[in-house]
Amino acid sequence: MEAEITLHVDGSRRALSLDTRTTLLDALRDRLGVYSPKKGCDHGQCGACTVLLNGRRVNSCLVFAVAQDGAEVVTAAGLAADGNLHPVQQAFLDQDAFQCGYCTPGQICSAVGMLAEADAAQPSYVTPDAPPDGPPPAAALNDDEIRERMSGNLCRCGAYVNIVAAIRQAAAEGTGA
Repeated sequence: MEAEITLHVDGSRRALSLDTRTTLLDALRDRLGVYSPKKGCDHGQCGACTVLLNGRRVNSCLVFAVAQDGAEVVTAAGLAADGNLHPVQQAFLDQDAFQCGYCTPGQICSAVGMLAEADAAQPSYVTPDAPPDGPPPAAALNDDEIRERMSGNLCRCGAYVNIVAAIRQAAAEGTGA
């Protein structure tokens, strides 16, 4: 069964007709020619396909495209603006936070999303409990917090030390989504 949908991908409105079983990842790569998100495991385990969907990070291999009609999709390629890299992208370059680069677009999108989550005081498993008399404070992004929040993104090359350093740099510069 085919469906007509519209996606707003990296700032451009894109209409397409696709099989209702098509994942967002396959719609982006195979139907729209957007190759920034990578197909790694195709099971939601590696994070190479991570994109920002309406501002939240998701594994695009686990999401049906038809359910995202009208959604805003931002890939790592769409983060740069006016010829300038997004601060997270720049931090990845500054900290040499990649080796082969296959996981890098997913790592970058996940980092942008997790910085926004931390700024919004969304806790992770390692975040200390909130005080009983008030809202939780924004999470202090120490290395343990960063590693926990990025645990869904794997790097086969093992560039984790530099990835954490890049996210720490971006967090220090106050670069949420």
